[in-house]
Amino acid sequence: MPDCGAALAALAGDLPAPVLADLLGISVSAATRWSAVAARDYTDYLAARTAHPPH
Repeated sequence: MPDCGAALAALAGDLPAPVLADLLGISVSAATRWSAVAARDYTDYLAARTAHPPH
């Protein structure tokens, strides 16, 4: 069986935790933890773009 972590993280990044829980039949708390794992934080990217804007 392939590792499903990447697929689950991708779903968790795109769906609200309650929807993910209902869709996959997992608890809302488990879905919330996956959502936290998949959280996308763009602050470093934005800071770098501000410091070094494209030409």
